[in-house]
Amino acid sequence: MVEILQYSFMQRAIVSGLIIGVICPMIGVFLVLRRMSMVGDSLSHVALAGVAAAFLTGTTPMAGSLVFTVAAALGIEKLRKSYGEYGEVAIAIILSGGIGLAVVLISLAHNVNIDLMGYLFGSLTTVLPQDLYLIIALGIFICITILYLFKSLFLIAFDEEGAKIAGVAVEKINIFFTILIAFTITISMRVVGILLVSSLMVIPVAAAIQLELSFKKTILYAIAFSLASVILGIIISFYWELAPGGTIVLLSVFILIMVLLFRSIKRRLQRKHSEA
Repeated sequence: MVEILQYSFMQRAIVSGLIIGVICPMIGVFLVLRRMSMVGDSLSHVALAGVAAAFLTGTTPMAGSLVFTVAAALGIEKLRKSYGEYGEVAIAIILSGGIGLAVVLISLAHNVNIDLMGYLFGSLTTVLPQDLYLIIALGIFICITILYLFKSLFLIAFDEEGAKIAGVAVEKINIFFTILIAFTITISMRVVGILLVSSLMVIPVAAAIQLELSFKKTILYAIAFSLASVILGIIISFYWELAPGGTIVLLSVFILIMVLLFRSIKRRLQRKHSEA
């Protein structure tokens, strides 16, 4: 571990990983409860189009990704209102449009040197100092905002109509929350990768839910699982020269499997104890 910290790019990757490991499950728990897990996947494909557009225009990839994902987030909320109870159609539309736009822009940028694999699956060396500052700033902003809106987001997640009756500004909070998802994807793509960041929002939460704890404890366990996956994934990918995004997601899946096994064994023991 000491050897890793001797490299400045690894220092930036670990700091970024710690921030990502906290905010992804914080956002993800509300996505899972609202059955909107695919929103992250949809916006991540749009983020790829933003990266390609940034290379075409000579701007920074994170800026391009941020602009495109925020615009797509607003688009999802607008379409969800238009389709009403068929709101999931909005996610499919943005996902398809994002993929199509990304393919076209990448083909236009064929003469530009793009580290496409690094953006798709994550890279330890791509977190630049200016990127780290943005990741820290947006990470702190997302955490503070989630804590500030926690009660409202909780009410919306379990009963949107009831939240409206209780006086919660549901539409405004929904729009703002979707923008937070866009921010999360943008700051996570450097380490985890565009195509895999949505997995880090969902899998640790899915593992924590299996423990059948209180809502707040579920969030804490999801963060713990996420941090374990991210930090171990960064360390393993450094020594074995693997893609960090894929390594992190595989570790998340491994933790989920272990939790499922633990739950299964626990239930069997409880059943035997009750029968005795």
